[in-house]
Amino acid sequence: MDKNKLSERDICTKFITPAIERAGWKRDQFFEEVNLTAGRVMVKGKLAARIKNPEAKGGPKRADYVLYAKPNLPIAVIEAKQAKYSVGHGMQQALSYAEMLDVPFALSSNGSGFLLHDRTGLTHSVESELSLDEFPSLDTLWPLYQRWKGIATETDTLLEQPYHSDGSGKGPRYYQRVAINRTIEAIAKGQNRILLVMATGTGKTYTAFQIIWRLWKSKAKKRILFLADRNILVDQTMQQDFAPFGKYMHKVTNREAKKNYEIYLALYQAVTGKEDWKQIYLQFPSDFFDLIVIDECHRGSAKEDSAWHEILRYFESATHIGLTATPKEKGRLMVKLSTLSLTTSILVTPSTPILLSKVLKTDFSLLTKLSALHPTLMH
Repeated sequence: MDKNKLSERDICTKFITPAIERAGWKRDQFFEEVNLTAGRVMVKGKLAARIKNPEAKGGPKRADYVLYAKPNLPIAVIEAKQAKYSVGHGMQQALSYAEMLDVPFALSSNGSGFLLHDRTGLTHSVESELSLDEFPSLDTLWPLYQRWKGIATETDTLLEQPYHSDGSGKGPRYYQRVAINRTIEAIAKGQNRILLVMATGTGKTYTAFQIIWRLWKSKAKKRILFLADRNILVDQTMQQDFAPFGKYMHKVTNREAKKNYEIYLALYQAVTGKEDWKQIYLQFPSDFFDLIVIDECHRGSAKEDSAWHEILRYFESATHIGLTATPKEKGRLMVKLSTLSLTTSILVTPSTPILLSKVLKTDFSLLTKLSALHPTLMH
């Protein structure tokens, strides 16, 4: 057999997949030809067309292999090339996909061996060449991942909790997965003040639903309050993204505090008011909610901010997650944080996921170096 005449797919089938399996990976722990993006939509006048050439700028992106530590948690990517290329020929492509998926291990292979790039910084060398029989096992990579992320073994139950699936095959897009996993990991590490920054049009509410679903189903957070500033946002959320919560979900109305539900949605104007009898949230014990999610947390006047403060101060023991699309103020990206005392900010865009782990204390904090926030159309 002349190896140099084999196609890339043949290299995968005959050499790479067997090497992965010999290292102990099960078939449900790695997936081949994983579509990451479908290609950018280019609009000219009234015509729109999607870029289909994977070699073109803005074209579709597909990873040859994605390996998973948990059902929801990718840990490594592999880029395959034909035998006529060097073992590391696909490394730049693999690194690009690793950054997109927020995974620490990128590998390239030509069927003769592997080049492993370790982004954790926890091993002796960043890159190492491996034979086909030296492909790393999950038992080797997982402890490094845990140290890289700063997560403990006892949080595995939370990390393993699946996304909600309606059976249609629809699931979070890759950057939504990054947002969900980073938020879950932050909470698993004990962080309880989180700002999730996602550009308009990238599915913040759906992402929030999947975060809440996993926390709720794992019983890490049993009673949850979702706050919004417009009635239409609450109604749409209940009817669409949050519909799977069904009978466990309740919209707070009529100044009545019903305590037999688990998922609550409310306008913050509906649970606060000048008169004591209008302050419905006071009818709940201060430790009633385990999680509060605040939609569009950058909006609101000074008067409205006071209402937010009241609710969040009262339910201080709960984990608070703020959602925002980073509005621009005077040409600079500003996020109003006067209601949130946040300790972790998670920025996710379709092109560049970034984690900012710094304490944000001021009423207005400038989030620097966060450019290109407009969403790319990827369906």
